[in-house]
Amino acid sequence: MMTMFCSVRSAAMIRIMALAIVAACGLVGLSGAPAEAANFLQKQIYMTGANYDGALPGCEAALGDIASRFAEKEGRFWNSDLQILGFEDVRQRAFSPWAKATIPRRFCTAVALVSDGRRHKVDYWIGEDTGLIGASWGVEWCVVGLDRNWAYNPACKMARP
Repeated sequence: MMTMFCSVRSAAMIRIMALAIVAACGLVGLSGAPAEAANFLQKQIYMTGANYDGALPGCEAALGDIASRFAEKEGRFWNSDLQILGFEDVRQRAFSPWAKATIPRRFCTAVALVSDGRRHKVDYWIGEDTGLIGASWGVEWCVVGLDRNWAYNPACKMARP
């Protein structure tokens, strides 16, 4: 009997504390005080914004990453042994075609020689600070005809500028 009373009492205390927290948060949100802008320190040091320099490698730099990630994706998710054996006709399509303050991107295209004996167009972009934890450049790519999850549908159009 005593243990049941203690568990009911502790559950009631938890509910009261939760209600107090919710009420406090609600009062803060309804206080009517205007939101404060960033202070001088935040504007000058902490919230500096994007500092892109646009220094990106050429289109050829990403081909190794594309080939290895393609083989990994095909084997892991699609139970396929397809691999990219090589690339030809590698060229740049555009460089940062959008607004000035956006992430610099180099849009490229190539033709991949795939292990099924066919040639597939590859559309990809290299972006500044889009790699692992934003430490370096990263690449996003799409192999036309092998975009099985339709991430860049239709026909890899969403991977182009």
